[in-house]
Amino acid sequence: MAVLEKIRVKFGLVISIIIALALLSFIIDPSTLESALHSMSSKYDVGSIAGKAVPYTDYLEDVERFTQINEIITGTSVQNEQTQQQIRDAAWQELVDKYLFTKNAKAAGITVGKAEIVDLTTGANPSPLIASNGAFLDENGNFSADRVRDFVAQIPSDESGRLQLYWNYLQNTLETQQYYAKYGAIFNASTFQNALEKKQAIAQNNTTANVDYVYVTYPFGQDSTVKVTPAEIKKYYKEHPDFFEQQASRDIEYVVFEVNPSAEDISATNDQFAEAYAKFADADNVKTFLLKNSDRQLSNYWYKAGELNSINKEVNDFVFEGKGSVSPIIADGETFYAVRVMDTKPVSDSAYVKHILLQGTNAGKTADSLANVVRKGANFSSLVAEFSVDQNSAADGELGNIGWMTQTYMIPGFESVITAPVNQPMVIKTQYGTHVVVVSKKTAPVTKKQVAILEKTAVASKETTNAIYAQANKFATIANKTAAGYAAAVDTMKVYSHKMNITEATSTYGSIDNAKEVTRWAFDNKVGKASNIITVNNKYFFIAELNGIHKEGLRPLNEVSSSIESTLFSKKIAEVKKAEIAEKIVGCADIKAVAEKLDATVTSESALSLAPMGGRVDPALAGAVAVAEEGKLSGPVAGSFGTYVFVVNSKEVGSFYTEEDAEMFAQRKAQYNAQGIVPTMSAKGVVKDNRARFF
Repeated sequence: MAVLEKIRVKFGLVISIIIALALLSFIIDPSTLESALHSMSSKYDVGSIAGKAVPYTDYLEDVERFTQINEIITGTSVQNEQTQQQIRDAAWQELVDKYLFTKNAKAAGITVGKAEIVDLTTGANPSPLIASNGAFLDENGNFSADRVRDFVAQIPSDESGRLQLYWNYLQNTLETQQYYAKYGAIFNASTFQNALEKKQAIAQNNTTANVDYVYVTYPFGQDSTVKVTPAEIKKYYKEHPDFFEQQASRDIEYVVFEVNPSAEDISATNDQFAEAYAKFADADNVKTFLLKNSDRQLSNYWYKAGELNSINKEVNDFVFEGKGSVSPIIADGETFYAVRVMDTKPVSDSAYVKHILLQGTNAGKTADSLANVVRKGANFSSLVAEFSVDQNSAADGELGNIGWMTQTYMIPGFESVITAPVNQPMVIKTQYGTHVVVVSKKTAPVTKKQVAILEKTAVASKETTNAIYAQANKFATIANKTAAGYAAAVDTMKVYSHKMNITEATSTYGSIDNAKEVTRWAFDNKVGKASNIITVNNKYFFIAELNGIHKEGLRPLNEVSSSIESTLFSKKIAEVKKAEIAEKIVGCADIKAVAEKLDATVTSESALSLAPMGGRVDPALAGAVAVAEEGKLSGPVAGSFGTYVFVVNSKEVGSFYTEEDAEMFAQRKAQYNAQGIVPTMSAKGVVKDNRARFF
């Protein structure tokens, strides 16, 4: 036992659990032990693919690799949440391709050889992934196999390993694309449209019918003469398991205490703002002043009339109605504004920009020399071809052209092009290097203004936050981690309890984002439990209660029996009403007589399409019309919401749907079906994506 204690101290709780399970293996069934181990390990898996578990740590390594690849491609390490999600999805898709799609493609007899990859990189048929890659283009912007070979030759001497990482990524992507292309080709070939199918499609799409019909709706509510038995419900449930598949979810209730500034907090902010406002008009260094006193910093953006409405309408009105240079204090709820007009001039919305990018120790001197050469009339594109590092920018077919730029679509550091004179070269330094820039044309200028905005929004004080936390704590204390206590707390404190069904991917509760901690609590607890305080965004205090667990897989029969009963009732009532109507209309010679018998009206449809995707009427009616004889009373037909009796007065055949249309539709259908290849492979639990537990 002493040794066991040392192991516990050294390796912690997890190893202790493993040892305990090992000891239990002497006295419990091995299959039970295996299940316990699997349960413990799978909890830390982000999913499984074709029976292969994907541990969280392994997946994180893949995400880190794709993060580095993204940095290489984009040249920046800055990532927003959307980019991070795209990186995580790319890492996951690579695993699905590797362990599922490629594996199945190989099982189908498909191979991708090394010679193919060589041909796609440096051979006669370079892949678009390679041929359009900026790293492999020559000075004229054309693909160069030599550039690819030079890139590969540099890999061994690259100590960072980034070249090898990127090259591995390109090769892996090319190989996967080849498997997809070959599998897709086989799949598309299997969906070949033969001559008979094409002829039938053309005939159906070119045929329209003129129809009169009578429609009797099914009765609203239940009919006591139609019964659905428990045995029928159970039989339907067993025969249609796919209808009742569900992902794991939880039914919860929650209350939320939001931290908002009090009246005292708003008043205090008003006083602080008034003190800063007194110095705002005369501040010499406005940028520094706003850094110290404002929530909004100084911007060089040129605003035109109306654009400041997105900040505050009174701010916009003051600036563009010529009321002075500094506004009075403008109060908008919990936020206070004052605006100072810094400059006014005619400014274009857009500027057409071209550049020469230089890098290296002598870039500054070279840029000055080139700017002088451009002023003297040298051909700009020729200088770009000879000197510029950027050989990819060629908008409108002219080398060096970046194209139209606006204040919101702008290379960082190029902001001055908006106000720069036309055809006057200037030197600009950015994070990419030193640029010789020329604005070749601009849109017509309009009056715009640069402004400094003093802005302050009241925030909750420590006292206010503590007071709201105290309310949340009182609720949590009454709830005492139980459902009964939660209900008592709601009743005692008279707060609103939200009800919600959530999945492991849920992170938004109402208008509150980034609340994944609430979801994690719900999936880690049992029905009847209530939570302690869960703090979200340092602004919201949640207390949740779990009142329902829905496991992944088939929904229990008792949960779906009512919907099955409704489905079966609809089918039965349709047949019953169809038989009743058939009996009633015996002897009717025409559609008008049918209408009189059924106390209904005759509806006419002209040029009703008989194409499978016509969609203008109930599919049951359209299908029956397609095969009915002209001039003969037909029906009754059981439709989705009622029963039809009809007569086809005439059918007309046109020629607007051609053989080419039929072929294009078949191609689109094949493409659509091909999109379902991987989802179909992933069905029935072959791919389990549990990433929502962690991200």
